[in-house]
Amino acid sequence: MRASGLIAALLLFSGVIFGQDTLQVEEDFSMYADAELAGDAKRFCTSKVFDQSPNKLISVGYDYQAPYDLNLAAVAGSSAATLRTRMNRGLRLAANVPVISKTNILLSIGANYWEHFYDIEGEAENALGRSLQDYGLRTAGVNFTIFKPLNENNFVLVQGQADVNGNFDFEELPALRHTRYSGTAVYGWKKHDRLMYGFGISRTYRIGEPNYIPVFLYNYTFPSRKWGVEAVFPARGHLRRNWSPRTMGFFGYELEGQSYRIANRDNVFNGNLNSLELRRSELRIRLMIERSIKDFIWISVQGGFRYNWSFNADDKDFFRGFGGDQAYLMENSIANSLYFNVSLNLVSP
Repeated sequence: MRASGLIAALLLFSGVIFGQDTLQVEEDFSMYADAELAGDAKRFCTSKVFDQSPNKLISVGYDYQAPYDLNLAAVAGSSAATLRTRMNRGLRLAANVPVISKTNILLSIGANYWEHFYDIEGEAENALGRSLQDYGLRTAGVNFTIFKPLNENNFVLVQGQADVNGNFDFEELPALRHTRYSGTAVYGWKKHDRLMYGFGISRTYRIGEPNYIPVFLYNYTFPSRKWGVEAVFPARGHLRRNWSPRTMGFFGYELEGQSYRIANRDNVFNGNLNSLELRRSELRIRLMIERSIKDFIWISVQGGFRYNWSFNADDKDFFRGFGGDQAYLMENSIANSLYFNVSLNLVSP
């Protein structure tokens, strides 16, 4: 009860004053930007294309992964081990609230909370395996998005995210110095109401460790308005099918990940390791259905294949980059698996 109460308080607090990674472009501000301007007043482009999926203002979801094997390297005096995970599950909460909604600037602020709990068969012998078995992984963070239209055809999109990730609970929160920061800046073009695209750069942890990568934003609705594309490459990309304004289907992928600080709780690492960083990242290839069940309350159901991108571990957090040759402290691997996710969402009008 204490944890759930804190989670609810976090989301309520974020909705008043302040919602995996800043590469996502979820905010729907078009409802605030359609007003006609009189006379020769400057006009600005909106932030979405026709028939794009609605923005999720509040989301409550549950994530499940089917059984798979964890292959963990030796660490801190414990030997290598192959562990059987019966399932991986956890709650996912998010809130995103528009706080400034003018025609010439739009600002959204939000918060998020994710869990990853590991149901491992037997008593894990490996120290990292015991930590995952006993404490799991959590992510909690705040974020912002600024959409700045420059005129009818050009815009700037800026996003930022601050997360704490690790094997913490709500009685043993990590220090602020362990916060992980991400950000994205995009310059784009709104060619017409069915096409917008842009190019930019992002600092991201989606591959499990910090890196700087180019990004390409592309949202397009075909002339028939039955099909579309919603993508921010390389983070995610989906082909969209609009059956009606209240029912949509998607096929595509998303890359999600973070760097998790694994604290030496209950001396699970025998006092030999106090700054382990688990570089967790996975590629999700999926089908999704999103449908309105009552006015602005939508259900989202997705399922697909979870491909392991990274599950290695470093001693401390640092920038390796694409050309870095620093060896990992642990070179782990996990088997791929099927997964399922369902959420209830309050969406924008």
